[in-house]
Amino acid sequence: METDNVFRIDCGDLYLQEFRMEDAESIHRISNQPEISQFLPDWKSTKEQRVEWMTQYEIPENQAFLQAAKTANIEGQFLKLGVFIKETDEFIGWCCTGMKDELPPPNREIVYAISSQYQQRGYATKAASGLIDYLFMHTNVENINAIALTHNRSSNKVIQKCGFTYLRQLAIENERYLHYMLSKSNWKKKH
Repeated sequence: METDNVFRIDCGDLYLQEFRMEDAESIHRISNQPEISQFLPDWKSTKEQRVEWMTQYEIPENQAFLQAAKTANIEGQFLKLGVFIKETDEFIGWCCTGMKDELPPPNREIVYAISSQYQQRGYATKAASGLIDYLFMHTNVENINAIALTHNRSSNKVIQKCGFTYLRQLAIENERYLHYMLSKSNWKKKH
């Protein structure tokens, strides 16, 4: 899981790796693509904001998560991982987990985004599956949520391919989302 003290999850032709400062430019570029920002507007930023968020929040939160994960009890910790193509080490997106306050407990969710030029290749499904496997195999997580805007067909497909069960439609900040959940027991049945 760790390479040169950098946390990494192998996903076949991809790998997930904890955010590092050298990823800030790629995260900024991808988060500002219209194909990404229309579905994840909170990720949109200036370069300066992204560097500040990485320094003040994302990297320290990752360190706290990884420290907590040593005991398997990650409670309310957040983990933000870059998605990289193994062959070229190119940063093409992210896959993250954290608490979603707008959902009822247990409210851990998974979030992902893949750069527009790499979409429709199954990378989001591979990345999400890799993080889900890690969470269920190495932490005390029993349930994972996923939400997607009702009109985000690609994201809803990824969620379904990862084995999530549809629960309901819900509104968050005047937007309609489909809410899904995957339990560790259902995940085990497929593995």
